[in-house]
Amino acid sequence: MTLRTLRDLDVRDKRVLLREDLNVPLADGKIADYTRVDAALPTLTYLRENGARTIVLSHLGRPDGRPDPKYSLRPLVEALAERLNTPIGFANDCVGEVAARAVAALKSGAILLLENVRFHPGEEQNDPDFAQSLAKLGELYVNDAFGTAHRAHASTEGVAHLLPSAAGLLMECEVNALSKLLDHPAQPYVCIIGGAKVKDKVGVFSNLVERVQGFCVGGGMANTFLCAKGYDVGRSLRDDDLRPAKSILELVAHHAVAFQLPKDVVAAPAIDRDDEAHNVGLNAVGDRMILDIGAQTAADYAASIERAKTIVFNGPMGVYERTAFQSGTRVIGEAIARATSAGAFSVVGGGDAAAAAHELGFASKVSHLSTGGGATLEFLEGKTLPGIAVLQ
Repeated sequence: MTLRTLRDLDVRDKRVLLREDLNVPLADGKIADYTRVDAALPTLTYLRENGARTIVLSHLGRPDGRPDPKYSLRPLVEALAERLNTPIGFANDCVGEVAARAVAALKSGAILLLENVRFHPGEEQNDPDFAQSLAKLGELYVNDAFGTAHRAHASTEGVAHLLPSAAGLLMECEVNALSKLLDHPAQPYVCIIGGAKVKDKVGVFSNLVERVQGFCVGGGMANTFLCAKGYDVGRSLRDDDLRPAKSILELVAHHAVAFQLPKDVVAAPAIDRDDEAHNVGLNAVGDRMILDIGAQTAADYAASIERAKTIVFNGPMGVYERTAFQSGTRVIGEAIARATSAGAFSVVGGGDAAAAAHELGFASKVSHLSTGGGATLEFLEGKTLPGIAVLQ
């Protein structure tokens, strides 16, 4: 995949409309996680150092197309200013006279953050008139918001048709890294896949089955596969419909791909009954809940990972947020870190996988940590992402 990139544009003294993903979690009006803020810094720094007049667009939350103070981007001003060591302007709207006046006052090297684009219904509708209103503010358009690239919204797709456009440094990095998982990946290639439901990952299994040598399966979806193979998983989370799981089992068997499921598990009467968690065999689950892969399973998965040259981790192995059920994901993370140190190319998918990597301390020890959730998943499924396609 070849993208027009930021380095293809002459940005000096130009008004650059920059779409970033600053959809950060807030707690009592304060930023609870700066991951997306930090991910935006390389592109912002490049534009500032190269004399652009940078106009930042982003969304926050789901305000349903109308202004809502709790979803204001204003808390991002201080965070960006501190990290970039430069003043950041702010406009109370992203279109109209308020935005136009703020943009007109921008000097070369300055940065202006506009208010939440989702305060207008035209954003999610990809309304041409709203896209045109945004485009009038800039001379060039740069999309650095990989996390929203699977959405055909006005600020992620519509504007790109109206201005000379390119991918930001984060977008470029994400596309290059994830493409390595799909285009001639080094072998052996292992996919560690977890999450709650099989039906949410059918596309990933289907697209990767011809590329990987093996899958290591955990999380709630492992329970569904175990049920499909005839095991009793007690009161564990699982899909009611076993047909997708059975079809995937048939698919991997047809392609002769290794498909590792838990041999043992960590089970407890309930998620909050940590003190009653025990490592048991599959035939001893009883009426308990499976909440993590077991020690032997984790060791087997780790052995497969350490032999790999390409690794993608797309979902935790258990309820990693609780100490009693995080051992499986921790062992997997440590194995990925060792393999990476030995020369393997490793990617941690966005969403829960990235959160688990941060929580358990292996985020900085992999080749690439994706900032996308749904966007990463759809990329791995082989789908066309509108926010990327328009930059090709």
